[in-house]
Amino acid sequence: MTAAATTAGSPPPLAVLVTAQQPAPPSAISASLSFAWRALLKIRRVPVQLFDIAVHPVVFTLMFTYLFGGAIGGSAGRYVGYLVPGILVMTLLVTTGSTGSTLSTDIANGVFDRYRTLPIRPIAPLAGALLADLARYAAAAAVVIGLGGALGFRPDGGVPGTVTAVLLALAFSFSLAWAWTALALVVKAPGAALGITQAVTYPLAFVSNIFVAPATLPGWLQAFVHINPVTHLVTAVRGLMAGTATVGHIGYVLAACVILTAVFAPLALRRYRAG
Repeated sequence: MTAAATTAGSPPPLAVLVTAQQPAPPSAISASLSFAWRALLKIRRVPVQLFDIAVHPVVFTLMFTYLFGGAIGGSAGRYVGYLVPGILVMTLLVTTGSTGSTLSTDIANGVFDRYRTLPIRPIAPLAGALLADLARYAAAAAVVIGLGGALGFRPDGGVPGTVTAVLLALAFSFSLAWAWTALALVVKAPGAALGITQAVTYPLAFVSNIFVAPATLPGWLQAFVHINPVTHLVTAVRGLMAGTATVGHIGYVLAACVILTAVFAPLALRRYRAG
């Protein structure tokens, strides 16, 4: 029966498989967006992943405003105007730490081993995960700005200055997340990756101008604060919200974004390819 069907003009099954036109592989952009959507769906199914962006900014803002606002700023109302831009930066810095731990969890579960078998660009799974986290960063920023508004924060830069400040902070966070991605691919242990990121992030955040003016610190500590990149980011964000930002402040942060991405994105990609 099979031989008769073949002689009647139907090509052999193997010939159909060989000669059939293969679908074009997805582009790096479309594949990255698909992985970003996967990560967002995972957040929807596991909403506890939003815990850090919902709790950290609220706790830090309320605690520092009402516990230390009178001592540092003279009153809670005056201090909140100084604090909110700094808390915005700190919240995003802390949130980037979960990028590495989440990636380490996927690696430990063998998810990335399956990704390597797919006909996609190697950068797609990494970029997709970071794009999804960018949505989490934006949600965290919205929580900070909304809470600040409820506490009486009214930036002189208005909506344009505030939006620009948030975009600048998001750009820096996205660039920094590449460093935590490279770290996760090296460490491959969720607990270790999160511990290292916290050990780096919290000292950089606290030894900066997020909570207090550098002029109130000892001279030896001021030297570190002035070279701390977080200080420059906070200065640029405050300046944009106040309408006093300079090209130098913004340019420094953008240069830091380029350097972080140029250094750590290729390292993460190389490590991912090496397995």
